[in-house]
Amino acid sequence: MKTRSVSILPAVALALVSGAALAQFLYKSTMPDGRVIYGDAPTPGAAKVEKTKPDTSRTGVTGATPKEAEALRRMETERPRGGGSNSPADIEAALRKMEAGREQFREPLEGERIGTVGGGGRFTDSYWERQKKYDDGMETLRKELEKARAGQ
Repeated sequence: MKTRSVSILPAVALALVSGAALAQFLYKSTMPDGRVIYGDAPTPGAAKVEKTKPDTSRTGVTGATPKEAEALRRMETERPRGGGSNSPADIEAALRKMEAGREQFREPLEGERIGTVGGGGRFTDSYWERQKKYDDGMETLRKELEKARAGQ
């Protein structure tokens, strides 16, 4: 009988301690220099102390509330289409950036020239593909700029 009560004692003690832990509060102490200290007791000398009870509910992940769903629908309808701003100034800035990038990388990269020994040579297909991407991108931006200026 004595052995059985000794084996139950740790379980009872654990239950009491866990119940007391659930009833504890969390203190957020803001010090005069702006530091924030969290603890189970107020920090001495704190300029401000906030006492909260942590949410220990086991609700888990829940669905969106009707208010949250309405806010999401409103944001989706107000979001500009096309992934960015279509103002003429923004398009002009993107076009200038792309032109500068093309000029910066006009020189062939390593491996984009064939036959450089002896002074002659030609560019590889990868060089021309890279330059064509810049040209195509700039042409697309120019068309977008025309549309934006026309108010379409």
